[in-house]
Amino acid sequence: MKQKLSKTKLALLLTAITLVVCGIIGTTVAWLIADTAPVVNTFTYGDINITLHETDTGLDGDGDANTNEYTMIPGKTVTKDPLVTVKADSENSWLFVKLEKTANFDDFMTYEIADGWTALENTDGVYYRAVDKADTDAEFVVIKDNAVTVKETVTKQMLNALDQNDSYPKLTVTAYAVQRDDNITTAADAWSKIPSRTNP
Repeated sequence: MKQKLSKTKLALLLTAITLVVCGIIGTTVAWLIADTAPVVNTFTYGDINITLHETDTGLDGDGDANTNEYTMIPGKTVTKDPLVTVKADSENSWLFVKLEKTANFDDFMTYEIADGWTALENTDGVYYRAVDKADTDAEFVVIKDNAVTVKETVTKQMLNALDQNDSYPKLTVTAYAVQRDDNITTAADAWSKIPSRTNP
């Protein structure tokens, strides 16, 4: 009986020693750990900046090139030079110009769109071109040869009638730009993104 008890005590003692040893060893084990410096990602924004400029004729005396007046002489060419500039470092874009004529404009005047512009399908008076990002300003003429021609068929009576009811022919030019990327791949899609396109 004593021998059996001694074996039991011995077994318990060995178990206790084993646990103590394992505990001591366990506290001295060091895990292999490695780390890296943080990677900082900064997200900035792209931008598109455009201007529309025209030479002031000085005829209206207000010093504002955006409200020019011109003298119409039948058969003569009038210089009209709207110029769209896409500023340096602007993102890839779809560039648009919209030319709006009063109802009587075609009775008096004629012009052609400058080279490089494409008429936007199913949208009167709107033209577009794709412009790539560049580190310098990019300038685009709107009207071919910067010239609007007064038709030879215009008569004195037609001109006098304009004075009487203040219905002078007008041509309004507006420029727009929309980013061009994988989500906006066509000019039509880009044009649909412009909220004020119908009322510039």
